[in-house]
Amino acid sequence: MTGKPSETTLRLSAATLVATVATAGSLWFGLGLGLTPCDLCWYQRIAMYPLVVVLGVATVERRPEVVRTALPLVGIGGVLAVYHSYLQATLTECALGGPCAAVQWESPVLGLSIPNLSLVAFGLLAVLLVWTWAQSGRE
Repeated sequence: MTGKPSETTLRLSAATLVATVATAGSLWFGLGLGLTPCDLCWYQRIAMYPLVVVLGVATVERRPEVVRTALPLVGIGGVLAVYHSYLQATLTECALGGPCAAVQWESPVLGLSIPNLSLVAFGLLAVLLVWTWAQSGRE
């Protein structure tokens, strides 16, 4: 496994980096800033955290087939992040209970809330994984 990494490996590496940053960010919000995650935040974490390991191993092993494992997690997490972002935008009460519509933190630069950042991460992962799937037979 020497030489220049393939485009698939680069995409999987990028996806691993996105999942790692998202995981570290969620831990920072909870442990570093002391913010209590709502129910929807926990479900999004459940979808994101395993992706660090799954995508990391697939990157090392150069396995584009990981898309079949990772994409369902990304889809579930993305749908939850869309719903959570919608709740915050409309200030609608969460059906799951808890303060899901409350905005606990906003990015000072872009004005994105935590669910918005989660949505960006799941969106990037979806693009990278679908791209990997589409190109896997061509490399």
